[in-house]
Amino acid sequence: MDILIRVLQVVLSISILVITHEGGHFFFAKLFKTRVEKFYLFFDPWFSLFKFKKGETEYGIGWLPLGGYVKISGMIDESMDTDQMQQPEQPWEFRAKPAWQRLLIMLGGVMVNLVTAPLLFWMILYVWGETYLPYNESKFGLVYHEVMKEAGFKNGDLIVGVNGNEVETYKDFANPILLEDESVINVVRDGEKMEIKMPHEFFRKVLSENVSSLASIRTPVVISNVAHDSGAEKAGLMAGDSITGVAGKSLVFLDELKLALDEYKDTTVMVSFVRNGVADTASVFVDANSKIGIVLCDITRWVGEKHREYGFWEALPAGVSKGWDLLCNYVKQIPMLFTKEGSTKVGGFGTIGKMFPTTWDWESFWYITAFMAIMLGVVNVLPIPALDGGHALFLIIEMITGRKISDEWMERFQTIGMILLIALMLYANGGDIVRAIFD
Repeated sequence: MDILIRVLQVVLSISILVITHEGGHFFFAKLFKTRVEKFYLFFDPWFSLFKFKKGETEYGIGWLPLGGYVKISGMIDESMDTDQMQQPEQPWEFRAKPAWQRLLIMLGGVMVNLVTAPLLFWMILYVWGETYLPYNESKFGLVYHEVMKEAGFKNGDLIVGVNGNEVETYKDFANPILLEDESVINVVRDGEKMEIKMPHEFFRKVLSENVSSLASIRTPVVISNVAHDSGAEKAGLMAGDSITGVAGKSLVFLDELKLALDEYKDTTVMVSFVRNGVADTASVFVDANSKIGIVLCDITRWVGEKHREYGFWEALPAGVSKGWDLLCNYVKQIPMLFTKEGSTKVGGFGTIGKMFPTTWDWESFWYITAFMAIMLGVVNVLPIPALDGGHALFLIIEMITGRKISDEWMERFQTIGMILLIALMLYANGGDIVRAIFD
């Protein structure tokens, strides 16, 4: 059922994005009186699942869910319909239009994508508001991944600024650390302010070690629940107990407990705890995974969630700002894909599916769809033949030089582009399969 829910979310999200993207091409084509022969959700080689014709355009749903397309008369596109290009030029054809009109037709899909994201964020903020954990208010500081410790951080450090900007949420410091080279991090350590300069191309280390989180909020060890038949239950530990030591060594925080238990796998160890203000000890069995079978109190006990509501018009600039930040961050990630570490993280439909939760949550669905709109827009504007950006590049060259690239060369570029895209799709989805097998 979990997989089915994810699949349905992926199909619905991609369908929305394909229809709006292709709708952008369609809008400008119609605006400039250019004939659109087909408007399809998904591809339809050999046959379609559903179709109907209205006016000069055939609308339909294909059976191959790898995107969609609009077929515009007089244009060399993925259909590779070269026979049409051998006929005399007609006034309603794409090739008969001025270069600036053809450029807008080609960029119409990308323009819609880049507008879709802030509009969705606008509605998300208006309907659900914004809930987040204020990392800068963690009174016990943060717990850091090993790659961050190698860069100079210590558990308990509190990040209060990055490159001179104050931080509040996880993304406020994680994005600059990963996307800005050699960022300067302002931290408070044992009450003293200090600066840590991140290493050059720190993102390579993060990617190579599959780091999912750079830091988390540090919490004391207060038990919320005890697993049935676990070492903790058999030792008599209860909800509300605070663990204060292992094998005679004092501790306060969860990260300290994890390190202590690592030394006692598959053995029994004396655990100190406090119950209702009274200190006590118990002999607890530690399993092979360094677990004793406890669930801790929710993190919001130590750092309260913050929630902000937005009025209808108040949410608009906030949504635009969120969309702009997401666009800038995604553009900054593109160069990473051309590194050894980044190329191994390229994913296909499996990676997209994992972005969605296993339960249907409309807020998450629209947030991820907004992110994918940005992703689709940026990828499509890349200057690769067969993508919108490739066509736009040739049109810009034509507008500068006054010379149109021949149909013969356009066919060659389109073929090269299609080969590149197919190869990239195979690589991305192949990576998903390899990761699914070996991870």
